[in-house]
Amino acid sequence: MKKLILAFVAATVFMSSCNQEAKKSDADNSTEASANAASAEGFDGIGKMDFESSVYDFGKIKEGEVVKHVFKFENTGTSPVILSQVSASCGCTTPTFTTTPILPGKTGEIAVEFNSAGQIGLQQKIITIASNAESNITTVQLKGEVEAI
Repeated sequence: MKKLILAFVAATVFMSSCNQEAKKSDADNSTEASANAASAEGFDGIGKMDFESSVYDFGKIKEGEVVKHVFKFENTGTSPVILSQVSASCGCTTPTFTTTPILPGKTGEIAVEFNSAGQIGLQQKIITIASNAESNITTVQLKGEVEAI
């Protein structure tokens, strides 16, 4: 009986890991399809993200407050910019971002929400952006001080 249960658990783990790989592959194919569509539309060159500001200082806040900020950028390149991944250095910071290709001359946004609960003292949260732009990896940051209540 134990061998049967162990075999069932092993098969379940194997099947779920295969399913996760398929989901990742679908996401990669979607990003690749967007890039190919942009190429087919006659764009040559490379995209470039120019941020209005890459650092946001939220000053002093009380512990438990939530800070929200939107980092805006313009594509000053000659090809669409596609953001493939945006991640934060801490689980207390949540980014959301423009998922459609940003055409040359257009703007995109990365909205960031920082929850200061349990985060006392000076804070510096790095948000890493992966894209097909001139600089494949770009960072922006939130910084400030959280005071205990």
